[in-house]
Amino acid sequence: MSQKNETAVLVLALFITLAVIGGSLWWFANRSGIDIDFSRITTPSEDDNSPPIVSDSTNFASVQNVPNGLFNYGGSTTWAPIRLAVDSAIQAARPEFRLRYVNPTSDTPGSASGIRMLIDGTIAFSQSSRPLLDQEIARAQQRGFGLQQIPVAIDGLAIAVNPNLDIPGLTIEQLRAIYSGKVANWNQVGGPNLPIVPFSRQVSDGGTVEFFVQDILAQSFGSNVEFVPDTTQALRRLAVTPGGIYYASAPEVVPQCTIKSLPIGRGSGEFIPPYQEPFVPLSQCPKSRNSLNLEAFQTGQYPITRNLFVIIKQNGQSDEQAGDAYANFLLTTQGQELIEQTGFVRIR
Repeated sequence: MSQKNETAVLVLALFITLAVIGGSLWWFANRSGIDIDFSRITTPSEDDNSPPIVSDSTNFASVQNVPNGLFNYGGSTTWAPIRLAVDSAIQAARPEFRLRYVNPTSDTPGSASGIRMLIDGTIAFSQSSRPLLDQEIARAQQRGFGLQQIPVAIDGLAIAVNPNLDIPGLTIEQLRAIYSGKVANWNQVGGPNLPIVPFSRQVSDGGTVEFFVQDILAQSFGSNVEFVPDTTQALRRLAVTPGGIYYASAPEVVPQCTIKSLPIGRGSGEFIPPYQEPFVPLSQCPKSRNSLNLEAFQTGQYPITRNLFVIIKQNGQSDEQAGDAYANFLLTTQGQELIEQTGFVRIR
């Protein structure tokens, strides 16, 4: 047989082999009931809902795919201790990745305003102390991109009262009754005969209030609630108001010297303190301060906890790369250790 004929035979044999293999795959897919979509063979990273991949990074220097440039970000005031400790360490290790926190021009700084700024294109990514809302996701989709929330830490919400108030704790139901106006005196919830003065920030002021209203109160505030501009003002008012009560992120409340935090329970007799026992008397503060009950926050034994999120714009551009990198920094061993040092609970 000539070389030309041998070549033709080989080509024909290859064609027949490929046809047999293709036909077999088609028969298997249809007979077995397995839907094989050959056009959609992807890696996990292509899934829009999957978190950014952290390749077992232990420190900021080992994080991959970090963009160069200055990136504006904004959002939750609860994140302030993390920004102070973590962001400076990121920039020291990765000077090519520069960060600048931006306040809203006409809004109160917080989770909601940060997400609005992200959707409007003012910042590259945002920090939030509550999950994304359906309307925020829809608004982003109208702009042609998606939003992704990456949990990076756990926070407990602490209930603060005047240091002289004598009460063992509150249940979630009692807390709900106080802030809805159904209970007006501390003697109705196991305390002294003293009018209750509930303090809160406005719902529009931040993710902490939004979380409290949606997940704890599950209704609107009662007319008895007195609104304050921020936690600093609330704690000052609380210190001089015998019947006052307030709620905030545990790291902002538990170590304070002028107020005390209350144990909270899902039911009567199930009180779990947001501080490590034994309680340090405020007379010993500031030499000795109460420490956070991080174990109870992490296990969920303490009944009021939430995740802290990095909110990422999924637009395939540098904003998305910056948000992914920031979340990856926080999810490294170094990032989680720094988060824990600021009073929050590591998520991994």
